Amino acid sequence: MAGHLSLASPPGEVDTSALVLDDYLPFRLSVASNGVSRLIARAYEDRFGLTIPQWRLMAVLAEGGLTQQQVVSRTVMDKVSVSRAARELVARSLLVRDANTGDGRSHLLALTAMGRSLHAEIAPLAKAYEAALLTGLAPSEVATLKRLLMRLEAAATKLSGDGGR
Repeated sequence: MAGHLSLASPPGEVDTSALVLDDYLPFRLSVASNGVSRLIARAYEDRFGLTIPQWRLMAVLAEGGLTQQQVVSRTVMDKVSVSRAARELVARSLLVRDANTGDGRSHLLALTAMGRSLHAEIAPLAKAYEAALLTGLAPSEVATLKRLLMRLEAAATKLSGDGGR
């Protein structure tokens, strides 16, 4: 909800210069994210027949089973994308979707043995893409980049008032 952000700033605090899209941080982040996603999506799709949401679901479940709502919160994917990816992975026998005995309204998702095996095959490729993308950055720069991105995520969450997502 953007309503939590007050656009009425005291005089002198508002940048009145023209908006130059190439210098606008949200645009730069979006372009970078889309470029990285397209690059990696081609590899996952071509070699493994997986979409980005399917891979994200597999990657988060490789760390342990979760409910669909926990996956939504952890991956920041929408409910429909998680549900669709889960259905497709269940159909491929890479994922199981079981009733949650603790909450009858939700389901637990977990990788099957075949899903864990495929994840183990893909994970080194994902790490290699990450390494290739970060080539030319010093380890301290990578650490700073990750720390700054986490701070931006936290600021966006705070400004949106969406702390529960």
